[in-house]
Amino acid sequence: MTLLNRQECAALRGAAIIGIFMHNYLHWLSAMVKENEYQFHQGNVDRLMSLLAAPSWDLPLQLFSFFGHYGVPVFLFLSGYGLVLKYEASPSHSNENAGSSPSHSSEEEGVASFLWKHFMKLFPMMLLGFAVFAMVDWITPGRHHWTWQDIIMQLTMTINFSSVPDKVIWPGPYWFFGLIMQLYIVYRLLLYRRHWGWTVGAVIVCWAIQQSCMGSPDGNAINIIRYNCIGGMLPFGMGLLAAKLQTDKPDCGLGFYLFLFLISIMAVIALSLSFSTWLWVPAFIVLLHVGCVKLLPQWCLKAFAWVGGVSAAIFVCHPITRKIFIPISRHGDLLDGLAIYIVTTIVLAMIFNSIIKTISHR
Repeated sequence: MTLLNRQECAALRGAAIIGIFMHNYLHWLSAMVKENEYQFHQGNVDRLMSLLAAPSWDLPLQLFSFFGHYGVPVFLFLSGYGLVLKYEASPSHSNENAGSSPSHSSEEEGVASFLWKHFMKLFPMMLLGFAVFAMVDWITPGRHHWTWQDIIMQLTMTINFSSVPDKVIWPGPYWFFGLIMQLYIVYRLLLYRRHWGWTVGAVIVCWAIQQSCMGSPDGNAINIIRYNCIGGMLPFGMGLLAAKLQTDKPDCGLGFYLFLFLISIMAVIALSLSFSTWLWVPAFIVLLHVGCVKLLPQWCLKAFAWVGGVSAAIFVCHPITRKIFIPISRHGDLLDGLAIYIVTTIVLAMIFNSIIKTISHR
């Protein structure tokens, strides 16, 4: 029995995208607690603690605002897990897990071919979303003023290297395309078919680089680092290790996963309190999600897996619906705006999903 089957991986994608698209709406509202995603702000933690100490009706929304961005590490974990199963695992493991199918060695296709293939998997999704968003952004209030350099860097997935990435990446979530492309390069050049110790070493080095910013936890250095592959190596490396080291031993059982789920919740909250421990929160976010998926009843697992099946389309289109409908919530109708945003995002995602599949098969 291996760690995750196809349905469980799809359910993880579903849970991750729900967190991301809820967070990317809510954290723009002034009443919501802000997250610590790229930088560590002690004031954000203090406000979260006060909300937990005296919870109100909107606490679930506040938690999505603060923690929802951690769907990104779950996607990075699944990306690493899927790469190993597709390019390194035995055919039996590859067929059983992560929706991957056996492939020829990526050594046979060459580094350039491997990277180009993965770039072209991402590019149609990003281009479709960027084009539609640009039109919507232009005709709605508060439009962004792109430079031609920003557009080229976005389309080439290099905008993460900007000296002020949070100022030029618009719509914000599309920075993920550059991040995942960087990790594909790191995997193919440094970690592909290498001993698991190489992955552990990469995680430690990337942690040390981030830890060196302890003197300025809310500075621009840690901001740039966490927009790039150094900031995403921990969950990505966990995915590589989970696939490389999994065995055919029996599943751990529901008791173990319940323990894992509960311990991870406590760890996520406790580790979020200081800069040095905050760097390890993504590891427990991944463990929390794995434990949760293992505990879900079958009907619930299927529902999350369905959302996971359109997760790429939701990711691409949710900035579009956010730009249109967030004024409703900003003007006082929080739940009305959020409900319309959720429904229209799902409907638009189903349309985008069909378009993306059509483009990808050409």
